[in-house]
Amino acid sequence: MQPFTEKVIKIIQEIPPGKVMTYGQIARCAGSPRAARQVVRVLHSMSRKYHLPWHRVVNSKGKIAIQEDASFQEQLLSLESEGVEVGIQGRIDLEKYLFQPKEV
Repeated sequence: MQPFTEKVIKIIQEIPPGKVMTYGQIARCAGSPRAARQVVRVLHSMSRKYHLPWHRVVNSKGKIAIQEDASFQEQLLSLESEGVEVGIQGRIDLEKYLFQPKEV
């Protein structure tokens, strides 16, 4: 496994319930500021294997990025069950819910 992938997994595992991070923020914390799409790839391919809280990752606008309705609803309900308020069109207040991890 690549070092970047290992860092991404570790960062995502550390997002606490009731908080979110953005794809780009995770990429920056893992050492590759322009690798947000790679974070998406890691989430897509490794969430089950590493039990990643994928629902706590949103886009840079604080929105649920998944377009497919069933997965969108699953992420929405998972966030709400952790106390995250999700507004119109799946928007989350990043000032309130953004997680700032310590150094990785």
